[in-house]
Amino acid sequence: MNVAVIGATGVVGRKVLQILEQRNFYADNYYLFASKKSRNTTIEIFNEKLTVEELNEESLFSKKIDLAFFCAGSKVSEVFAPTLSETGTYVIDNSSAFRLFDNVPLVVPEVNDYEISANRRLIANPNCSTIMLAPILHCLKSFGLNRVTVCTYQAVSGAGMRGISDLKKGEKGIAPNEFEKEIYSNCIPKIGTYNDDFYSEEEMKIIRESKKILDLEKLNISATAVRVPVFNCHAEAVNIILNSDFTLTDIFNALKNVSYVKAFEKDYPTQKEADGSDLITVGRIRKDFSADRAVWMWIVSDNLRTGAALNAVKIAEILRKRSIIDL
Repeated sequence: MNVAVIGATGVVGRKVLQILEQRNFYADNYYLFASKKSRNTTIEIFNEKLTVEELNEESLFSKKIDLAFFCAGSKVSEVFAPTLSETGTYVIDNSSAFRLFDNVPLVVPEVNDYEISANRRLIANPNCSTIMLAPILHCLKSFGLNRVTVCTYQAVSGAGMRGISDLKKGEKGIAPNEFEKEIYSNCIPKIGTYNDDFYSEEEMKIIRESKKILDLEKLNISATAVRVPVFNCHAEAVNIILNSDFTLTDIFNALKNVSYVKAFEKDYPTQKEADGSDLITVGRIRKDFSADRAVWMWIVSDNLRTGAALNAVKIAEILRKRSIIDL
């Protein structure tokens, strides 16, 4: 089996390679691609030093590739991902380019792995904020989801290397480049451009992707997305109104039954503590006394790992486990 990582030198691409190695996802060959400025960079995986190639039609399509991870943004995915999938390659796309296409599965493996099949060669990886939210909502579906309100507190790593650089520059008093306002010692309640209703791109991703993943097109869900001066890991304050009566014990039990979720009854998780973890952590679980059948909770996870790379690798593992791709 031959595996390609497009965008191998970026923060998500490097994290994908790290997790593939950690989870022993062996391949006959790994091919690494990036932009012209990153070509000839050396990256090691499985004790083999690989040279990154410049991504273009000749370099990509001259190789037999069974599985490809796209980690280079929507514009790159739009150009290369559909054509590559049409040649027989299974493509796992981390960008937002195809997430809402009807014929493209949008997958969080623990929620809707049934969407993965041999005849669907292009698979979309959801937004990082959606990946950490969807499993929590999924495990509460049995109570009936009436309304969901989420406020995100998103780390600068969600904007890639340039986002991390902006925060570092701010610490040194240098003007920002990636964000339209200074992020150091500041919060920016705008991630992406606004639509006509004054919702940001990030907010609409959470809303639309959650509905698709949960198969709840009529779900009442709203979001406010905020960039915060934290290097890595996203947090979300989530208010959920359920259709059924519940006790907090019911909520804890539902969360504890999910192997990759860690729920705190009295303590609470922080972004610093979640860094490097594969878990979705939940705390501050409490009843909202201002509304019937409502609950508040605080969710934290590593946006590069749990919220991007790990989810993509888990999709690949399902393809392998079901013998859709060969070992």
